[in-house]
This record gives sequence, structure tokens and C-alpha cells, in this order.
Amino acid sequence: MALLDESASGVFVIGVTPFTDDGALDLDSTDRVVDFYLERGATGLTVLGMMGEAPKLTAEESRIFVRRVLARVGGRVPVVVGVSAPGFAPMRELAETVMDDGAAGVMVAPPASLRTDDQIYNYYEMVAETLGAATPFVLQDFPLATGVQIAPSVIQRIVKAIPSCVMLKHEDWPGLAKIAALRAASDRGEMRRISILVGNGGVLLPEELSRGADGAMTGFAYPEMMVDVWRAHAAGDIERAHDLFDAYLPLARYEQQPGLGLAIRKYVLARRGAIASATLRKPGGKLSQADIADIERLIARQERRLSELG
Repeated sequence: MALLDESASGVFVIGVTPFTDDGALDLDSTDRVVDFYLERGATGLTVLGMMGEAPKLTAEESRIFVRRVLARVGGRVPVVVGVSAPGFAPMRELAETVMDDGAAGVMVAPPASLRTDDQIYNYYEMVAETLGAATPFVLQDFPLATGVQIAPSVIQRIVKAIPSCVMLKHEDWPGLAKIAALRAASDRGEMRRISILVGNGGVLLPEELSRGADGAMTGFAYPEMMVDVWRAHAAGDIERAHDLFDAYLPLARYEQQPGLGLAIRKYVLARRGAIASATLRKPGGKLSQADIADIERLIARQERRLSELG
């Protein structure tokens, strides 16, 4: 598998980690959900992300799970692995393992302790040193989860100084102006142009694409939404992209509920046959019968609207 680079585009689906009803890793469902994502047009996969329940896995489980994903993908698309960790020793250990196994790159989010621009820059300098120049990495910019605000000027500084930073996972919110600022900086030759893939469940995807994003790196129970919106936008059919997005938006919005979002996503993925069980490893949210009724209503309305759009 080729290594991740600045040209990456499309939809890198953030994959769920399937568990059995009793909370054990479900490797058969891991194969099934990988097939599900690829059949729906994913151009890449990202595993052990925040919505992949990575903190709930042991180090050995993480290695087993990533190896299973990589084996099932079989080099068809690049796989990025989240290696964020409290310290650099476990980050290095996991990164070396997954890269040796065939990952295309790794993703690192900043720790919540970072407060100043210099602290953020110095941290990513140490990340690059820890990973080594041969390991490309994704800078995950998710202030709502990490509490770390990274200004466009800091991202520019990191990109200019650290060649192994090849992608920004943009999850700032509001953040459309940040995408535009980074694209303007690279257009002016002030920084290297890197790939920008967006998160937050894709709920601003059409607007983010119009501001210069190259695609999405996030999860949703209907990953084909992101793929079809990206393809329509890339073909210049902006109205079609918005029409498709609008059909899925009510469910995407519902899935963005803090604390329940992953439970909703896994419920729908199980309903669609992508995984055998909707189980989250504890601690995790749990759906009520009223929640499930909401989801079923939203899916029925979504299906009617998609039928109308053809």
C-alpha cells in the first residue's frame, strides 16, 4: 500500500469497532463492516478514531483489530490509524506496529494540556520526531473534543516545518473560514498544499467542499451520502450535491447528539446488516424505545426523499 500523501481526497470513513453482545471484539463483523464501507465507495478508512471507541481497547486488542482491518482491505484503499496517546512511548509503539502491518499513515490529536501556539507547534515537532520522517501523519483539529484551539497560522507553521504532516482532519466548528484561510495561504505559496478532509459527521460537507476541502474523514451510518455528495461536487453539480445532502441531513443531525451519536450509528449499521450487534463497550450511551422510534421515522422519510431524487 502506498503511503498517505497530500493528494488524498474523497471519503475516508471513520470505522466503528464491532463488539459482540457481551462486549468482546467481533472480528467477523469487522470483515463485514469493512466490506460495507468499500462497497459504498469509501476511498479510504480510518480506524481507532474517537468514534471507534479506541480508548476502550487494550493495546493488544488495538493491534488485533487493525491487523484484521488491513487484511480485509487488502491494499484496495489507504487505511489511517489513530495513534493519539497520553505519552510518546505508546504512540511510537502502536504507530510502528500498524505501519509495519501496512497502514498508509497515522492520525494524532493534540492533548488537552496544550494552551499556547508555541506549545501546539512544539508538540507536533515532537510527534514528527517520535513517528520518524517516513511515517506520514494527519493532524486532527477537533477543538470541541480536545479543548485545543489551533489557529490557521499555527497549522501553516506546522505544515511548513514538518514534511510528514500531509493532511488536516478539520473538525473545528465554526470552521469554514479556517478552510478558506488555509487554501488561500497555499494558493499564495505561503505553505505547502496539504489534503483537508472534514469531520463532524459531514453535517457541513457541501459548504466545506465549496471552501476547499478535499472530502470527508468522518462517520455516518449512510457513508454513501458523503461519497455521493463528494462525487457530485467534484463533477461540478453543486445543486445535486446539496439535494442529496438535504435528503440525509435529518438523520445526520440526529446522529450528532453528544453521548448518543455512536449508539445511533451502530443501531443503524446493525439494522443495515453491516455489523451483527449494535453493542457499545461500556461506558456508552443506550437508546430508548422513543429514540429508536425517532430513528425509524427518520429512515423512512429519508428513503422516500431519496426515491424522489432518483
